Amino acid sequence: MNGVGPTRVLVADDQTVVREGIVMLLGLLPGIEVVGAAADGEEAVALVERHRPDVVLMDLRMPRCDGVEATRRIRAAHPETEVVVLTTYADDDSLFPALQAGARGYLTKDAGGEEIARAIADVRSGAAGLSPQVQLRLLERLADSAARAAAPSAAQGGTGRPGELPDGLTAREAEVLALIAEGLSNTEIARRLFVSPATVKTHINNLFAKTAVRDRAQAVAYAFRHGITGTQQ
Repeated sequence: MNGVGPTRVLVADDQTVVREGIVMLLGLLPGIEVVGAAADGEEAVALVERHRPDVVLMDLRMPRCDGVEATRRIRAAHPETEVVVLTTYADDDSLFPALQAGARGYLTKDAGGEEIARAIADVRSGAAGLSPQVQLRLLERLADSAARAAAPSAAQGGTGRPGELPDGLTAREAEVLALIAEGLSNTEIARRLFVSPATVKTHINNLFAKTAVRDRAQAVAYAFRHGITGTQQ
């Protein structure tokens, strides 16, 4: 991550008016430099190769190569480039594939300049840049997953093993994962668990290795998928 100079941003959107509007908006935000604009996912991948931006603002529904596939290719070839999805859609079929492809941020197009700037800053610092609406949807999905996970045990009269965790996660790693899913930073998790930030980082590295996720956004998706919550013990 570049510690000095402006954040270099690439915009990808197939609608010319929208794309130009986003570029104009970003140009008014301090600390941000727009280095390119792409009309589809193929062009976005090519421009990332050429300009090596810090962050890509990625639309999802685009011709030739959609935003999910473009995100996957960009993150595989240039893991130092973060992706923030900026789309009209916040449904599960759009949200979860984008996070699983490696996007660390997800905003809907009603986001204002301040919210976009905050998401860009968040992903550059290693946090997730999620809009309040998206965070709410993820929490709802988490609650639904937890309810579904509890249902088989209830149907078996409590004879199941609800304490078992996927992929060999320890109870503490699951607890850290649940707090990541709540949107807490490493420092906040350390305070919540009364441990050092270094210990939190160790737990995160271990759970990332066990679950084969690459970043916090994928960890959030994993937690929702497996119904891992702070109240699940």
